[in-house]
Order: sequence, then C-alpha cells, then structure tokens
Amino acid sequence: MTVSDNPTEALVDRRILRPTVLDLGDALLRPWGRTLDVPGGIVPALVAASADPDIARWNPLSTTDPAAAEAYLDRADARWAEGTTAGFAITDSADGTLCGNAFLQWSNQADGIAMVGYWLLTAARGRGLATRATTAITRWAVETADARRIELYHAVRNDASCRVATRAGFPYEGTLRASYRYTDGYQDEHLHARLATDPE
Repeated sequence: MTVSDNPTEALVDRRILRPTVLDLGDALLRPWGRTLDVPGGIVPALVAASADPDIARWNPLSTTDPAAAEAYLDRADARWAEGTTAGFAITDSADGTLCGNAFLQWSNQADGIAMVGYWLLTAARGRGLATRATTAITRWAVETADARRIELYHAVRNDASCRVATRAGFPYEGTLRASYRYTDGYQDEHLHARLATDPE
C-alpha cells in the first residue's frame, strides 16, 4: 500500500498547517518566526509582552529575556515547518506594532481536532481583536486544513477569555477540574468547542 492509498495518512497530509497571512482589516495575522519584523524589533517586543500582568497570569510566556525570545521564534519556525502548529503574531495594519498572538495546533491531527488560543497586549484590548483573530484562524483551519473540531480552553476565572470564546461562536461544553497549571497552581478550566459544521 502506498501513502496515497492509506486514508489516514492522506488525511494527515491534507491537515498540514502552512504559513499564510490573514487580513483582519485593521490588523494582520502574520506567522511567528525569525523573519517577523515589527517596529523596535520582535525580540524586544516579546520580552515586553512577557511582562504584561494579564499575559503573565493567564498565558505566561517564556520570553523573559532576549535569548528566550529568540528560542521562542526558533520553535515557531520549527512548528510551522512541521505543519502541526500555526502561530500568528497579531500586528497593527497601520504601523506594524505587535498587538498579540493567536495560535492553532493539532490535538489529534488524524481525527481533525485542534486547539485555539490567544493573548493581547494591554494597548490592543477593546478592539475585538482576540475574537476576530480566533474566528479567522478557525475558518482558515476548516477551509484549508480540514479541521473538524476546534477546542478552546481558559481558566474559569478568566472572564474576558470566556467572552471571547462565546463571541467567536465556541459554545461552553463543560468544566475541567484542576486542568492546567498556571503561575498560582492548578486551576479549573472551561472547555468551549466549535465544529466545522456549526453555522457562522
């Protein structure tokens, strides 16, 4: 049997996440990696993002110094090359500044199950960017990589993230007890999910 004759392998081949730019109008979703450029440099921007109190609380970054930020970019390049994780920097269309992050990665590539997440810098909040970025990468994954089910997790106490999930069309499905270790210990998380067959 050749690879093309194996239905499971053919599905995985179709589910490769390939670098692209997604246009939100006032912002662009651009692939993370060494070639990404923003005003002032992407490494200093990542170091600054790691110090944002809300990011540090809900989406702690390992980019606390330049070497760690460079390693983060190398990992992003490697994951794009593997086609298993799509990490996007959200940048302002007008001035190119970094606004945040949105990502999608396979949880079960063969079965078409992925997970989506996001964070925004303080200055970029209040514009609906997290909701629009989540909607855009979900649609992109369904249309170009045959994603079947996309899951979204957030700490129960993270009300802002819960609102993003709801606005992006991810219904609440349940609470996962002591699901993820945050900086202050294990916390319960809400699970939201969207199916490719759900209406826009």
